[in-house]
Amino acid sequence: MKIAIPLAEGKLTMHFGHCASFALIDVDPQTKNIIKSEEIAAPPHEPGLLPPWLAEKGVTMIIAGGMGQRAQQLFAQQNIRVIVGAPADKPEKLITDFFTGTLQVGANVCDH
Repeated sequence: MKIAIPLAEGKLTMHFGHCASFALIDVDPQTKNIIKSEEIAAPPHEPGLLPPWLAEKGVTMIIAGGMGQRAQQLFAQQNIRVIVGAPADKPEKLITDFFTGTLQVGANVCDH
């Protein structure tokens, strides 16, 4: 599985659509080990662009701080699972916490 995490200064950013880059992390769902991790620049902000762009890169899940309802629907149409309310942490910690069941998610910080 491939997980995308929106970044700013190496940590998850609360504003998904305006992030500087994405961590794309390949994880073996059986062993829960990170196979590969890369950081790629985000494309220019444009409504509706990110769901097909990330799907094209093989992303199957997103861990985000905040994301609007419409964006979540567009990702669902691309068969990409979205987890919102994650803390501003380093990508590897978020992945580890997710797979160990200790990822603390709060409120979706995006309301549009």
